Amino acid sequence: MAFEIVVIGASFGGLSALQMLLGDLSPEFPLPLVIVQHRRKDADDGLCEYLRKRSRLPLVEPNDKEKVEPGHVYLAPRDYHLLIEKSIFALSTESPVAFARPSIDVLFESAADVYHERAIGVILTGANRDGAHGLAKIKAFGGLTIVQDPKSAESPAMPEAAIQATTVDCILPLPQIAPFLNERCQPIQRLLHAR
Repeated sequence: MAFEIVVIGASFGGLSALQMLLGDLSPEFPLPLVIVQHRRKDADDGLCEYLRKRSRLPLVEPNDKEKVEPGHVYLAPRDYHLLIEKSIFALSTESPVAFARPSIDVLFESAADVYHERAIGVILTGANRDGAHGLAKIKAFGGLTIVQDPKSAESPAMPEAAIQATTVDCILPLPQIAPFLNERCQPIQRLLHAR
């Protein structure tokens, strides 16, 4: 099955986890990656710039109605839920979910609705349960589910909640997640040439 999107959720400890993951992705990574990193609504805007310096792929905060493009990284803006509707981003100021806006569950559930088995969901370090329900929905729709090994997480609560919520496909130490994604999401042309 050809995957079409990767959605990633992180909370406490996510800054260093995302720095490693983005830095280890191939500069030719073909899929869009959409990230929710929990942050306070009054946080400054430096997170996007910080991660942009560590990503080998273009990284932006998407605007409402912006098209989802392959090979780009999208970071949910602070104090907005980020959803995907027919391969277009939608921003919402609906109430927080699991005490968070942006919510990982909201992003993951919308990705499952649009992409079904073509979605990959990744849960990283975090101190709450946000993302567990959304990852379970991705799994129920036939997508691929990856969780950071709680033993390698700065805060294991979120990975543990995701593991309890569904039968996760892969539980990986943080340094192995990007190489795994690089391998699973290689362009078909490159795979054919390798044979």
